[in-house]
Amino acid sequence: MRYSNCFITLVVLMGIVSIGCKDKPKPNIVKDKGVGHVAEKKASGLNVTPIEHASAVLDWDGTIIYIDPVGGKEAFANMKAPDLILITDIHGDHFSLETLQALNTQKAKILVPQAVADKIPAEFTPQLDILYNGDLKERFGINIEAIAMYNLREEAKDFHIKGRGNGYLLSKNNERVYFSGDTEDIPEMRDLENIDKAFVCMNLPYTMTVESAADAVLEFKPKQVYPYHYRGKPDVADVAKFKTLVHAKDSEIEVIQLDWYPKEDY
Repeated sequence: MRYSNCFITLVVLMGIVSIGCKDKPKPNIVKDKGVGHVAEKKASGLNVTPIEHASAVLDWDGTIIYIDPVGGKEAFANMKAPDLILITDIHGDHFSLETLQALNTQKAKILVPQAVADKIPAEFTPQLDILYNGDLKERFGINIEAIAMYNLREEAKDFHIKGRGNGYLLSKNNERVYFSGDTEDIPEMRDLENIDKAFVCMNLPYTMTVESAADAVLEFKPKQVYPYHYRGKPDVADVAKFKTLVHAKDSEIEVIQLDWYPKEDY
């Protein structure tokens, strides 16, 4: 009888534990390639799809935004046609006229700095919005501000001259998303406020070191930071080190590593 009572008690306890676990949802996770980090993919009105290097597609409550589309039509084969296209600079990893002409851009507004507009044929003129550093444009319910992007190091100043290219700050429904473009840790980046998602470059010799990127992020304190544009020449930036540097001083900033180089194994 004693053993029977013990068995019944054990069965009841197992049932309680089972009920407690049954209602706990499983997180939707994305495993990073290269650094082994596992990040929770949170439900949001904004979904980000990395294409490669500096190129990304945003779906913001049904508005489709292409960031620096390069790589040909095939790179965007599974993507919806864009409503907005944002181009940061003239270099080939950010601007590809061939890609722009191959994509279905019939309904798209294309936001560019003047230096990029100068390289786009007249057929696109009705679609262009030319933004200078500091300009603000509202399209599809999204406020888009052009943020300066440029180099500070003496040996790199000719790569990106102040005023030629744009980073972009996108705002909607009190959510603010920043794409740095090609830049170093400039005052305009450090002065940003209330950023929810920041896409920050880090590659040498063209932009900045992981140390500079981490230091800037620690100053403007976005809620989430996405290292992107981190393939340099000849090396690839150590994004795991970037995360360590950020979390050593502020563990509240969430570092999210997406797969920006799907064809390569780092």
